[in-house]
Amino acid sequence: MPHLSTRGARPLTFVGALGPSFLRARLVWGLFVGLLGCDGRPPPDLPGAECPSGPCGNGDGEAIRPEGSVRIAAYNVHRLFDTVCDSGRCGGTEYEELPTQDEFDAQVARLSGAIGLLDADVVLLAEVETQAGLDALQARLPEFPHAVLGEIHEAASVDVGVLSAFPITSVVTHRHRALTRPDGSSTRFAREFLEVHLDVNGKEVIVFAAHFKAKSNDDPGRRYAEASAARDIVTQAAARAPRALVVMGGDLNDTPGSAPIDALEQDGMLKRVAKDRPDDQTWTYNYSGRKQAIDHLFVANNAAGTYVPGSFRAVRDGSGYGGSDHAAVKADFMPGP
Repeated sequence: MPHLSTRGARPLTFVGALGPSFLRARLVWGLFVGLLGCDGRPPPDLPGAECPSGPCGNGDGEAIRPEGSVRIAAYNVHRLFDTVCDSGRCGGTEYEELPTQDEFDAQVARLSGAIGLLDADVVLLAEVETQAGLDALQARLPEFPHAVLGEIHEAASVDVGVLSAFPITSVVTHRHRALTRPDGSSTRFAREFLEVHLDVNGKEVIVFAAHFKAKSNDDPGRRYAEASAARDIVTQAAARAPRALVVMGGDLNDTPGSAPIDALEQDGMLKRVAKDRPDDQTWTYNYSGRKQAIDHLFVANNAAGTYVPGSFRAVRDGSGYGGSDHAAVKADFMPGP
């Protein structure tokens, strides 16, 4: 078993072995091009060259994966509750849903099918209630033999997690960190801000799974504090591992140009990778007819890993994806040397 370093106030559950990663067939590209809003053109048969001087892509359809790249996705699966009532108040109009086993299995089947079609190597998840939900997804996705849940151990919490084709070498938690709102008051991350270190064929990749404060019972100051702290944490991790690829992603519940997203992009230390795609192709959530980009991927510019230009995609099958009310987002990255 790999050594699991868990620093923070809360324990984590880690699943995985150090066996070789599963190879996923490229043929799934053709199966879901329609989900990406393209004009029906099939992707090329080959994964393509390095694309060092321009975008790697095929029009508005599937991005061409450069050799040696890592595809990272972020996906809010939307309230994946298990069949146990943890809060004592479940079902109906209560916050905690209580699905039957058949309903749970059907939701997991929809979500796992959608995740598989992303053809990703790493998936940053949001809104998984317990280890039972993560285990159920992983059981249907053998291409992800490694997984970790950022469980905060509160009844009916919907938590972040990571599915990975590559071995997890260590995990760091950050929810215990004290944050400061613009008005000077104290707060903390709404969910775990989960840092996961991966061994990608001998190269270091560090991913952060995030899910910032929702706009129901809004607290914009808390979301700004989360973003400001996340920027510091991610850039500091990159500074400690300058040869690594460092990526943060998830449902940040705010749009480009908002104070929290501006805080993340401050000084250009983090790059929001969707910036090189048309705005009408990057939205991930439809709020009362308003299409908003609230799910994001960022790469740290102070480490060696890089974003593959033009590879960002928001993946939808309607206004959401796989039964979720959110689209998934994904992009390709090149690890450091």
